[in-house]
Parts: sequence; C-alpha cells; structure tokens
Amino acid sequence: MASKTTDVVVIGSGIGGLCCAALLAHYGKKVTVCESHTLIGGAAHGFERDGHRFDSGPSLYSGLSESPSPNPLRQVLDIIGEDIAWANYDTWGCRLPEGDFDTAVGADQFCEVLQRLRGPKSVAEWRELQRVMQPLASAAVALPTAAVRFDWGAVRTAAPFVPKLLKHSLNTLKLTGPFSRIMDEVITDPFARNWLDMLCFLLSGLPASGTSTAEVAFMFADWYRPNVQLDYPIGGSAALVEALAKGVTKHGGEIKTGSHVSGITTEEGRVTGVALRGGERIAAQTVVSNASIWDTLKLVPEGVLPKKFVERRSHIPPCESFMHLHLGIDAKDLPSDLACHYIVVNDWAKGVDAPQNLVLISIPSVLDPSLAPPGKHTLHVYTPGNEPYEPWAGMTRSSKAYAVQKEKRSEVMWQALERVIPDIRQRTTLNLTGTPLTHERYLRRYRGSYGPAIQAGKGLFPGPLTPVRGLLCCGDSTFPGIGLPAVAASGMIAAHSLIPTAQHQKSLSAITI
Repeated sequence: MASKTTDVVVIGSGIGGLCCAALLAHYGKKVTVCESHTLIGGAAHGFERDGHRFDSGPSLYSGLSESPSPNPLRQVLDIIGEDIAWANYDTWGCRLPEGDFDTAVGADQFCEVLQRLRGPKSVAEWRELQRVMQPLASAAVALPTAAVRFDWGAVRTAAPFVPKLLKHSLNTLKLTGPFSRIMDEVITDPFARNWLDMLCFLLSGLPASGTSTAEVAFMFADWYRPNVQLDYPIGGSAALVEALAKGVTKHGGEIKTGSHVSGITTEEGRVTGVALRGGERIAAQTVVSNASIWDTLKLVPEGVLPKKFVERRSHIPPCESFMHLHLGIDAKDLPSDLACHYIVVNDWAKGVDAPQNLVLISIPSVLDPSLAPPGKHTLHVYTPGNEPYEPWAGMTRSSKAYAVQKEKRSEVMWQALERVIPDIRQRTTLNLTGTPLTHERYLRRYRGSYGPAIQAGKGLFPGPLTPVRGLLCCGDSTFPGIGLPAVAASGMIAAHSLIPTAQHQKSLSAITI
C-alpha cells in the first residue's frame, strides 16, 4: 500500500533530475524528487567544511549569465523564472608541456598563443577551423533543446525552427560524426591537435575521435562568439542547485533527501511508483530516473524490461572515474592575478585520456571570496574522468591499504598544484581526498563513473524513453556531452515529453531563444 501519491517521481536530484522536476512542477505536475544523499545536486552538489564552501563536481560554466543563450540550463532557468548572481571572467591558466601561459575564451587571444608557441602556419590553420566551424556552430543551435520532445508533438514544437534547420541541413548531417573528421581536414599542427583533443575530452570524456562534431560545434557557438565570458555562480554550484530546487518547491513539489529508492514498482508492464529503503512506497503513473543507465537497470523488477534492451544498455562502456582534492589554504602573499581555473597536462604523447595525465584546478574563491574564511582560499583539484576504477575495486574504505593508495594516487594532483602555487603543501590547512569509491558511495555512481563512453559514429545515446510505460530517463546516460548543458538538456527533453504540446508551445513563445 502506497503511503503517498504523486504525478511524477524523479529518482535523483542531479542537475538533470532537478531540471526535469522544476519544469514539470512549472507545468502543473505534482512532483516528488527522491534523493538518496542528504544533500541535493548529485555530482554538482556543494558542501561546507571548516568555513570552506566546496563544489563537489563541475567548476567551469558558460552561457548562463545572459539570455538568450544556447545553453539548455539557461533555457530551463528562463522557463521556470529563476536565476542567481554570476561572476564573469574570461581567462584561465595553462600548465602544458609547451610551457606556462594564460589563455581566454574568444578567438583572438588563443591565436596570439599559437603565434608565440607555433608560428603563423598554426594560426592560419586555426582561423580556417573557425571558418569551417561557423556554419556547423549555427547548425548545432538551429533547433534549441527547449523545443525537443520525444513524441509526435515534436512536429509542432520544432515547426517554427524548420526554416533554420533546412538552411543548415547539409551541415546538420556532419554534426553526427566524430569531430576528428573535421579536425583532420584542417589541423596539422601537433599542439593545436592536442589542444582540441583536450577540449573534446573535457566536453565528453573522450578525445576528438570519440566526441561528436555537434558537441564541439556547440562549444564553438558558445566560446568563440563576440564579447564572450565565462560564468561562475556566486555561492558555488550549491546556489545553482538551490535555484533549480526552488523551481520545484515553489509550485508545491517535494524534494525528499535521505530517501533511497530501492526499486521501481510495476504492474502489467506499466510503472506504478517506487519503493524506498525502509518500506515506504510512493505511487505514481510516471517515474523519471536520473540514475545512470547501469543503476537504473537494477531498479526495474527482473523480467519487466526486454532481455535485449537490458543486454544492450548494460554493455554500454563507462568513462573512468575521478580523484579529488578539496583544500583550504592560507592565501597570504599569493599573487593577486591568481586565476580561477588551471589546466595541467603532463605528457601529450600519452593521450589526454591517459590515467592521471590531465588535472584540473579550480580556485573559485578568487571570484567569490564568500566561499572561504578571511585570509583563505578554497580549492578543488581533480582528475576529470581519467582515474581507473580497477585499482580501487574491492577495497575497504576504512582500511590502511585504502589510505595508502589515496595518498599515492593523489600525488599527481599535488604536483600539478605546485606548478601554480609552489608552496601549496605548506599552505594547506584543510585536506579532503576523494576517490572512485567516494563517487560510487555518495553519488550512487556505477563504478564511480563520469558517464557512458559512447563514441561518436559508433553508437547513439539512448534518449529518455524505455520499453516500460511511464518510465523515462534523464541525466548523463541519455544525452551526449556529460557536462551541465547535456544533463540539463536531458532533463528538459524528458519533462517536455510528458506535457501537452500546447503547454510546451506556450512556454517556447514566452522565452527568447
């Protein structure tokens, strides 16, 4: 017997799940979000320790502080009528095999870097790539994600954008293949090729050979437009999560933390709700799972999903996991021009996706001092989707072997930090180290994974639909790109697939795209 009844249950409060829930609540659905953790936000949740406010996951944001924007997350915020304060900047630091330098979003400054490091031929190739990518970028944003739905109503919601789509029809076909096809036709300079491989890896968890041209074209549309800036949410990722949560609760929706979904209940091939650990049941005609592909399969009763469907999805390869350092440091006498972000690559020859070869450093307190106590900085350092799970498999988190391995495997991050702040070890006053097992436990991530490693041209992301009536999916397992724009898009598509077309059209007419 269900103890509660709702229209839609959303499993998981990651950005994809919150976008879906906030939109459904906006459209008048009674929504309940069930989150296993005590904190909401999934991989984007924030937490506080000793006066330091940390981001658990994403640290690079763009296309969010202004409207209209091609960024699906900005489109969601516009629809639900929520926003937060943003800090703007345009420069980040690089510590690469070629040397140390700063670069910026926008076209011109990177050409100055290429001129200095590689010479005029490399600059000419980059300018040609920009020329080639311009129509592809226009094609990538010709149909806004806000207009997409996975039913016949898509014919009506996409109709206003058909002229623009037809205009870009030839280029649209090029968007589905791997970006390496475009890169190979234009770029011969080794450094520029490595740079593009790195950007692709940050977008999708795969190098250029596995990243779709559409993802890179979207980035070019966003990062290389005139007067472009990067954004950082004042208050950290937790502030962004809270804005989406407000979109749920202000319309009567509920977010239940510490509520672990143990299973999806069904009857005669249709969803009837969810069962929570501890025995509580929530009745609902629709369930949207923001859990990963692999974790969602575990929630559906055996025999309900077709065998081929289960086999196909369970064999989708996952990206690797993460190592994290969350640090509080003494900021005394640090340079005043310290950047918010640094990218460190140790050896191009190993490949950008090689274990521990690429390290990202985020110091958000240089933009938002409220994230750290006076005289301190808050740092987040991580190996983004390049930490293998196998060395950690079967380890006990309380064991001495685990502690030793944490120290050993985190050394690459300390060495990367020393390229930015040489005396970082002496300055550190708070040190929290995360591993793939941390990801697996707190984020309920299969193998602590970053998401599916589906290579462009060799497979497609499955989208929101499943064979079970009333069961949809959203999150990084359903839409290419893995990062914030992709998961926001997935949540928006799932939500719009559940509401009447007329409501969807009204929403589209109310926002400027």
